[in-house]
Amino acid sequence: MMTTGGTIASRPTEHGLAPGMQGEELLAGLEDLKKSCEIKVLEVCSIDSTNMTWKHWLRLAGLLQENYGRYDGFVICHGTDTMAYTAAALSYLAQNLGKPVVLTGSQQPAGRRITDAGRNLRDAITVAMEDASRGVQIVFNGQIIAGTRAKKVKSFSFDAFKSINFPLLGLVQNGRVIRYLCEAPAENGPVFYTDLNPRVFLLKLTPGMDPCILEPVFRMFDCVIVESFGVGGIPDSIAEEFFRILSCYQPGEKILIMTTQVTYEGSNVDIYEVGRRVKEKYRFLEAYDMTLEAVFAKIMWILGTGHSEFDEIERLFYKRVQFDNYAPMGGKVSE
Repeated sequence: MMTTGGTIASRPTEHGLAPGMQGEELLAGLEDLKKSCEIKVLEVCSIDSTNMTWKHWLRLAGLLQENYGRYDGFVICHGTDTMAYTAAALSYLAQNLGKPVVLTGSQQPAGRRITDAGRNLRDAITVAMEDASRGVQIVFNGQIIAGTRAKKVKSFSFDAFKSINFPLLGLVQNGRVIRYLCEAPAENGPVFYTDLNPRVFLLKLTPGMDPCILEPVFRMFDCVIVESFGVGGIPDSIAEEFFRILSCYQPGEKILIMTTQVTYEGSNVDIYEVGRRVKEKYRFLEAYDMTLEAVFAKIMWILGTGHSEFDEIERLFYKRVQFDNYAPMGGKVSE
């Protein structure tokens, strides 16, 4: 069990809640689980997940690689605010896993009388002990969510996470894991990556946006993710400057990704003229049904591998990493 801080480990201070509990304290009250497994605690850091960065992702991935042969499964206690980003990043940094990496946390600190901490941690450990459990997952409020499909959708409620545009992997009910989808055994061993490119910028469009922000953004970053309206497009207010700047770069020199601000059902820039005109002028990547967290982490991973040719970046972006081997329990996915 790796601890990183977050709400689950927080205590009241004069400045508000802040991480302060150790891993062994979090396990208090879960002594019965120790009859089924041996839990080793590794204190990685103690931070509010707002302060989580790509450097922490690399450190966690490095620890997974270092300890992969020593343990049967891994549970990462994490703050909820950026948990979906970390889960996505680890899904790309640690691929082809034959063992589970389960992230969990809570909406209320473990030390409070009314808290979801104990249940979530118990469920996460239970999933990590399950024979069929493989790959990066989030376990929260009884739901098992693939690491590249999770999104935090509620600020305070215990059912904080949803699986976006993909089915739940399963549920945990009364200490029993009910699997809907599982990762088939990996044919080859795990593959770990050690680099990310953090020069990725998220540009969230707003009505009537001033185009003056575009030039410094494209100049400073290797990839710009445009979080557009609806199914995707570039509004007239920035179109002229947007296309002028793009014409200065060759595909692969600056990566453009089009996605949507809408949570469910994804993007499709082909539908409207405001989207099609982008396709006519510049090669870009489209997120379709991917979550923003997955898009952000995946392009950092791809650029971190050193690829600069657009065709290869495009191939890796559209290559399914985590879901290649997912299938319903008892059958195969029809594609």
